[in-house]
Amino acid sequence: MFTSWNFPPTDFFGPYELLNFTLLGPYSQLSYGTQRTRISKGVWAAIIISAIICTVVASMIFTLLIVRRLAMYHRNLSRKKLSSKISMKIDGVKFFTFREMALATENFNSKTQVGQGGYGKVYRGILADNTIVAIKRAEEGSLQGQKEFLTEIRLLSRLHHRNLVSLVGYCDEEGEQMLVYEFMPNGTLRNWLSAKAKETLNFGMRLNTALGSAKGILYLHTEADPPVFHRDIKASNILLDSKLTAKVADFGLSRLAPVLDDEGNLPNHVSTVVKGTPGYLDPEYFLTHKLTDKSDVYSLGIVFLEFLTGMQPISHGKNIVREVTMAHQSGIMFSIIDSRMGSYPSECVEKFVALALGCCHDKPENRPSMSEVVRELENILKMMPEPETNAIFSESTSPYSGQSTSTYIGNSTSASSSSSFYTRTDPYVSSSVSGSDLISGVTPSINPR
Repeated sequence: MFTSWNFPPTDFFGPYELLNFTLLGPYSQLSYGTQRTRISKGVWAAIIISAIICTVVASMIFTLLIVRRLAMYHRNLSRKKLSSKISMKIDGVKFFTFREMALATENFNSKTQVGQGGYGKVYRGILADNTIVAIKRAEEGSLQGQKEFLTEIRLLSRLHHRNLVSLVGYCDEEGEQMLVYEFMPNGTLRNWLSAKAKETLNFGMRLNTALGSAKGILYLHTEADPPVFHRDIKASNILLDSKLTAKVADFGLSRLAPVLDDEGNLPNHVSTVVKGTPGYLDPEYFLTHKLTDKSDVYSLGIVFLEFLTGMQPISHGKNIVREVTMAHQSGIMFSIIDSRMGSYPSECVEKFVALALGCCHDKPENRPSMSEVVRELENILKMMPEPETNAIFSESTSPYSGQSTSTYIGNSTSASSSSSFYTRTDPYVSSSVSGSDLISGVTPSINPR
């Protein structure tokens, strides 16, 4: 009652307050003299916001853990399915453990690395039985996935030819995917044709390498059961062994040739998503998505042009097919021939140029078949004159293994020096190196394979 009174301020009765006054009933909580601790609005807001943030963070962490666990479960399930598919007995293909691969490569030491691509890194490994192998180890996020991994194992397990790289085994353990091949000490053809290479192949050896590559692809097209379209033929997928024999490698993108349809007809193409390497891709396949054996012919034709010029398929905005075609039509073809391949008979080079350009024709029907390519290469080799001296691959450092290789004497031309095996006065023949520069004086012969 007293609190509701109003005392007008006067000179006699000034400011006032109630002292030790206790209210009753519903007003008892407002009694004067009691102390109440109150939390400010700012503190309450901070507590609430902090609680919300902690709840959100905890939810995100929990969700992330669940997603990762599910992803790991599906990945392991997928790998188990893949492993169960691969685990079926495959003749001649061995399963290796991750431990075996680590021991073979000194725990994947960088010193044992001999190459790298979109799939991953390639290591030189030594197995327990002292066999030297090449181990291709997939990296996370590589361009080649489980499907390509399984494809290459299945294909190579039943493809056997002296001009195809052999698959020794595979590893699919501890989340790793590795393919184990026979070791090719002289690396890729691209390394030998590179302008930075310390050594190169002369014209005769290039012809032999071209023929070996063509024979490997011919086997895929006609003798494999069922036939196979490689789909990624390029200089870096053609490897050379210790005797410089060419072998086609990397079948991860390969496709089986078409089979009979319901009406008993055999289609001449496989409809598929375009895959391959720019510069080597068949333009018709690129436009229509129809893969044929002539697509491989086109890619091999690009490799032939690399043999002739040393150029890459696409370099500084220049296309090798266009450059060679223009030079050929202008009559200045010999001006763009790779000078590092030594002396050569002009008529043999002319036929090789014609074959290469024929393989690279825009229209697939105008390209030769692989059997015709092999036959023409054999004819060109028959035209080659007898070398004056024996062919020698001198002791040198291999561009692939980094190891010293021994001297080989055989029926091929020199790989280490641009040796002259054809000497006559001809304005179209290079004669920068004479036969006297060779080491041996034994007269061999070149027999076409």
